[in-house]
Amino acid sequence: MQAPSGSPRAAVVTGGSLGIGAAIARRLGHDGFAVVIDYHAHREPADAIRQELEAAGGHATVVQADMGQIADIRNLIDTCVKTYGRIDVLVNNAGVEKPTPFLDITEDQWDQQLAVDLKGPFFATQAAAQAMKAQGGGKIINISSIHEEQPMVGNAPYCCAKGGLRMMTRTLAPELAPHHISIVNVGPGAIATPINATTLNDPVKMQALLAEIPLQRIGQPEDIANIVAWLATDQASYITGTTFFVDGGMLVNAGAL
Repeated sequence: MQAPSGSPRAAVVTGGSLGIGAAIARRLGHDGFAVVIDYHAHREPADAIRQELEAAGGHATVVQADMGQIADIRNLIDTCVKTYGRIDVLVNNAGVEKPTPFLDITEDQWDQQLAVDLKGPFFATQAAAQAMKAQGGGKIINISSIHEEQPMVGNAPYCCAKGGLRMMTRTLAPELAPHHISIVNVGPGAIATPINATTLNDPVKMQALLAEIPLQRIGQPEDIANIVAWLATDQASYITGTTFFVDGGMLVNAGAL
């Protein structure tokens, strides 16, 4: 949908200071969106993105928010609406991943991961959708994972959260459609981000990982930002309730049979 004449469309990117979120915030900003960049613990890179976008003639705001806390989530969405008069796109990107053997997972670990990876997107979507309904529509784009579909041994809470995100998207799509709000998932595979630093710096692990990826390369944050940028346009206006996997073919690779 188009913003009123003279005002930019506005987007919120959670976890927007590093990795995939940073690439998305930059791309949407350079595409003409006013961007609200959420960070949890890394303010300096978020400010650097804001300065970059402002230097290019764009608009950006930095907000600290813990995406496991409802008050922070509501403040984040409210800041976008109060600052730019609207929210056209919400990108639920913030997430945590702490692989742990199932038999060793504690209640605190479960609560932390599900709070950020599932509760956060759920209530951020609710807050954004309330504003979008009032303005006549909008888009929700969740950064999920191939692990909404593919199990990952030793990472049960993360997989449960991403599986929940898949069902959240499929369930909310028909409920939000009458309000002209679409909701989709983008499911990255192996992406070169700080969360994967251990694997990226281990030649043996890298060789094993590349063997699972038909396109034989690790994805870059910009690979995810590219599809998010397209989904944020009117060219994707007839799409809702589904997942776009961006994984170099990893999910469909059956290996040598």
